[in-house]
This record gives sequence, C-alpha cells and structure tokens, in this order.
Amino acid sequence: MQQLWAALFTIAVGIAGAALYFWGSNWLLDRLLPARAAERETASRNIARAGLIRPWLFLGPALLALGLYLVYPVFASIWLSFHDRNGQAFVGLANYRWLIGDAGFRESLFNNFLWLLVVPAASTFLGLLAATLTDRISWGNIAKSLIFMPMAISFVGAAVIWKFVYDYRGEGSEQIGILNAVIVALGGAPQAWIAVPFWNNFFLMVILIWIQTGFAMVILSAALRGIPEETIEAAVLDGASGIQIFFRIMVPQIWGTIAVVWTTITITVLKVFDIVLAMTNGQWNSNVLANLMFDWMFRGGGDFGRGATIALVIMALVVPIMVWNIRNARAEMRGR
Repeated sequence: MQQLWAALFTIAVGIAGAALYFWGSNWLLDRLLPARAAERETASRNIARAGLIRPWLFLGPALLALGLYLVYPVFASIWLSFHDRNGQAFVGLANYRWLIGDAGFRESLFNNFLWLLVVPAASTFLGLLAATLTDRISWGNIAKSLIFMPMAISFVGAAVIWKFVYDYRGEGSEQIGILNAVIVALGGAPQAWIAVPFWNNFFLMVILIWIQTGFAMVILSAALRGIPEETIEAAVLDGASGIQIFFRIMVPQIWGTIAVVWTTITITVLKVFDIVLAMTNGQWNSNVLANLMFDWMFRGGGDFGRGATIALVIMALVVPIMVWNIRNARAEMRGR
C-alpha cells in the first residue's frame, strides 16, 4: 500500500506541476506582452511576439526532457566508449577491438539476428491474419480485444505469465507448467524448455510475438478498412478467389502500412531486454545485446567503457530503421 500511495502521490504532483507550469507561463507571457496595450501598434506587436513564443512554452518541457534523457546520453555514451571501465582513463579504440573479438558479443549478436528474422515476420503475419479474419465475424470486436489485451501487459509481466507455461519440475514430479503438463498427459517426458540452448531463443520469441500481434492487428485492420470496396467488388466479379483477393488485391494496397508495422516491431526487437532478463537472465546461450550491455554496465563492478560501446552498437542498428520508418510513414500520410 505504501508503494501504491507513493505512486498516486507522484502522479498527482506531476499533473498538478504540469498544470501549474502551463497556466503560470501563459499568465506571465500575457503580463509581459499584453494584448490590450494603450497603443494599437504596440498591441499588435505584442500579439505577434506572444504568438511566436507561446508554442515554445508547450514544447519547452518536452525538448528539455528529450535533451536530458535522449541527446545527452548519446554523447555521454560516445565519450565513455573511448574510456576505461571507470570512465576516466582514455583508451582509444580498445573497447571496440575487444568487442570484435568477444565471444559473448558474437553470441548476443547472433541471437538478436534470430529475433529479427522471426519476431517481426511472425507478428506481422499473425496480425494481418487476425485483422482479416476478425473483420469477417460478428464477434470480431471481442476477438480483437482479446488479441490486443497482451499489449496492456508489461514485458516483465508477460514473462512471468509464460514462465508458468514453460515451468519444469523434475521427472516424476507434478508438472505445473501448462506445456509440460500437456506433454506428460500425452505420455511424453517433460523438458526444461528455456534451458535448451539455441531453441530457448524461439521459446522466448513466442512471448514477444504474443504481445506484438495485437499491435500489428490494430494497425493493419485500420489499413484494410481503408481499401476501396469497389476494388474488392471488381475482383469478385472477375472471378477471383478469396486467397487471390487477399494476396493480389488487399496486401499490395496496404504494403506501406505493413512495412511500417514490420519496422516498428523490428526496432522493439533490437531493444528487447525485459523478457530475456526475466526468463533466463541471459543464461543457456540466450543473451541478447541489451542484456549484454546491462551485464557489462552494471554487474560485477561495472565497466562503463564496454557497456557504452555495446549501447552504441544497438543505437547504430536501431537509428537507420527508425529513420526509414519515419520517412515511410510521412510519405504514406502525404499520399493520402
């Protein structure tokens, strides 16, 4: 209860502080540049100046937060990547040379590559499939709500749920994990699923696919509803089957939206951290780049230089995809 009250107090203070800032800053601006000046020319000049300043009063806190929590850490990470574990002695490119030859980094990079191959493709495909099917049934909105529900769960919360799915008890013990309980009921032997090297990556991917499918479904469902009915009707009159209409008529018309969904999920995959930490803590060859960065930065005494170097690798992988995603989204909006 103490944590709950602390959270509610923090939210209340934050909302009250934001309201007070916006009211106070606008009140001060109106006093400094009054619109009802004695002279008409002065009043017009004040209105024009206030109109130029007022948007920055609203943008100011956001720009300050972005600068403090996004821009500054980037330059700080670049600086740290050229220094030793304490961030004091300059070591040049030593951290980058270590990165190239480190087996843990290669393992994490390979695992991230597996996630990139599977998760965006599976989430987008299942989301598109769900969007198409739920639009054709009477209880489609209920189905969409159920599919979208995992999006409301944090990654750690989802990992805890799936831990009960993959849970393993020694052979001969009662299995409380759903997957092993089913296998034992069918006469099979239980397995420690998340402890199986290589394959455990795919078991962890299922969790993120489960979460992101709802996101893909919502976006793609909106895109499918934007397809002109005349196009579908013309294809039906020409004798096209349902599958032909789907792959040759519908998918090409929403390809831009599919690309945006795909790349958005790709960015999420490159930053995946919570699921791996909560499920395996990077053990059994399941580590990814974000977890490797966390290990070097904060565990075992910490090595700020190497942790920052890994962070820059993640940023280098994310930024080009993010820029392309933004440009593609803007181009699609202009096309509409």
